[in-house]
Amino acid sequence: MTTLRDAAMNSKAWPFEEARRVLKRYEKEPPKKGYVLFETGYGPSGLPHIGTFGEVQRTTMIRRAFEMISDIPTKLLCFSDDMDGMRKVPENVPEQDLLKANIQKPLTSVPDPFGEFASFGDHNNAMLRRFLDTFGFEYEFASATDYYTSGKFDHMLMLCAERYEQIMAIMLKSLREERQQTYSCFLPIHPETGRVLYVPMKNVDAKNGEITFDDEDGREWTLPVTGGKVKLQWKPDFGMRWAALDVDFEMYGKDHSTNTPIYDGICRVLGGRAPEHFTYELFLDDQGQKISKSKGNGLTIDEWLTYAATESLGYFMYQKPKTAKRLWWDVIPKAVDEYHQQLRAFPDQPVEKQIDNPVWHIHGGKPPVSNLVVPFAMLLNLASVAGATDKAGLWGFIKRYAPEASPETHPDLDAAAGYAVRYFQDFVAPGLTFRLPSDQERAAMEDLLARLEALPDTDLHAQFEDPSEGLQTIVFAVGTEHGFEPLRSWFTALYEVLLGQSQGPRFGGFIALYGLKETIALMKRALAGALVKG
Repeated sequence: MTTLRDAAMNSKAWPFEEARRVLKRYEKEPPKKGYVLFETGYGPSGLPHIGTFGEVQRTTMIRRAFEMISDIPTKLLCFSDDMDGMRKVPENVPEQDLLKANIQKPLTSVPDPFGEFASFGDHNNAMLRRFLDTFGFEYEFASATDYYTSGKFDHMLMLCAERYEQIMAIMLKSLREERQQTYSCFLPIHPETGRVLYVPMKNVDAKNGEITFDDEDGREWTLPVTGGKVKLQWKPDFGMRWAALDVDFEMYGKDHSTNTPIYDGICRVLGGRAPEHFTYELFLDDQGQKISKSKGNGLTIDEWLTYAATESLGYFMYQKPKTAKRLWWDVIPKAVDEYHQQLRAFPDQPVEKQIDNPVWHIHGGKPPVSNLVVPFAMLLNLASVAGATDKAGLWGFIKRYAPEASPETHPDLDAAAGYAVRYFQDFVAPGLTFRLPSDQERAAMEDLLARLEALPDTDLHAQFEDPSEGLQTIVFAVGTEHGFEPLRSWFTALYEVLLGQSQGPRFGGFIALYGLKETIALMKRALAGALVKG
């Protein structure tokens, strides 16, 4: 019998492939720090978007996979680069003038435009933590401001001063000649203005751990590199942090991939061992453009959760992380239904298949049972034809379709009904476009209508062992007999004429859910042209 660990050591699921790479680091001896450290970095320059969450979600999947193949303890550190200077004002937040007045100050020194926290950095950190907590992630949160100002990085910053020339040699290779003239890996915080300064160094005193520079007005200053008076440019900071914390694994987006030799090189200069890396592809908006925190052109965490449960977002994150994916409203229904399909398949799969199933990784090996007996896509269609304004308006139909179901026994179905009504009203209803059938389509629909009317006016469950399949067989037969080629065009016609959209659910299942009488009435209205706006 195959054990879970044996299966995991041979699994082709990407979290296990990455976990095995991390395990190889400690083939000869366990980590001196006593645990394997997984890290995710977060730049709180704007409101958190789903890509930020994706890093933590995916890293957690690898961490859980590692715990399946190793007994070495693990930690996940979510590190916020909140000491970075605010280089531009995000377009999607209030108090634009207030933020403009604080440009180039560390994010934790910029006032919170929402008036809720001590700083803009604190506000954005809180938004990130709130969601991670809601989802149930196990992590430790770390603030760059805290690490710099409390002295936790002091030893490494002194080492940066001592090995300044080596760090600069790595950095200068990657810069244009013009930039080389003014670049320094150290960024002083101006003692008077509080702004992060991008200025060249006049002197780096390794013995005393001090830097000397001229500010923008030509005045000379000398500051200690310790105690939060100075921070590192973001690329050197990446490598320094890896060395300081002894990070074993970190993933980042494809836009960082060319910097990997820089991060690794600086980590090694500072005496560290570069971690294992995983580069994922970027998320795209509806126009195929990269999602940006400052532009706010992607879905936010809260927006996704307005229309679907968190697990569907986890499923979206699991899928093909090395492929660029469009992250827009219309991916939500598909993610919900595919997630539940995988949940339903899980119990009957052998262990080798279970650990390759996305739900194993979403739920850390303990996926729940799916009670979504009505697909989300079908709930959307039901909301349309039923004119439902809340989930209560759907439950009468659901109860007839699945008599054993109730909001109490099927809470995920109850939640999905609420999400479906909201999603339909906001995204589907505005785009509905009904049309009249062609002659061929009309003849077929009239035939289908006659066959439905000929069915006994009793409980569908009394007529069919599985009403959805029985009705689907009838619909399929009508399309075949009326010569639709390909047969998909028959179903497309039903969707466009009856539902006002080009895609829809299995039509037999829709009839079973909506009801025989109700479907007959809907078809009569459609054939009479009542659904088409004049």
